[in-house]
Amino acid sequence: MEEADGIILGSPTYFCNVSTELKALIDRAGLVSIANEYILRRKVGAAVVAMRRAGAAHVYSSINYFFGINHMIIPGSSYWNLGIGLKPGDILKDKEGLATFRDLGANMAWLLEKLCG
Repeated sequence: MEEADGIILGSPTYFCNVSTELKALIDRAGLVSIANEYILRRKVGAAVVAMRRAGAAHVYSSINYFFGINHMIIPGSSYWNLGIGLKPGDILKDKEGLATFRDLGANMAWLLEKLCG
């Protein structure tokens, strides 16, 4: 993460929260970053979330809180970066979600080009 210019963190929605694996990463990487003068400062960070029905807004927020407290830059998209599906591959049926992810990728690439040239 320290060497990356951009970081995408994603999680399924489990009981209205991030997965335990992502929570552990957020806690550990956040502490390391803050303890080392915010080594993630000014990196571009994007959250992507998989959901079945509800609760994804909290997951999206939790990831973005991590980016914010670490002085990271968060690009926007045409909607919140959420994909809907129950089974693997179901996201391919979520046309709005796919468009949102494409827009996010384009915005993240544009921002990284401006920042890192």
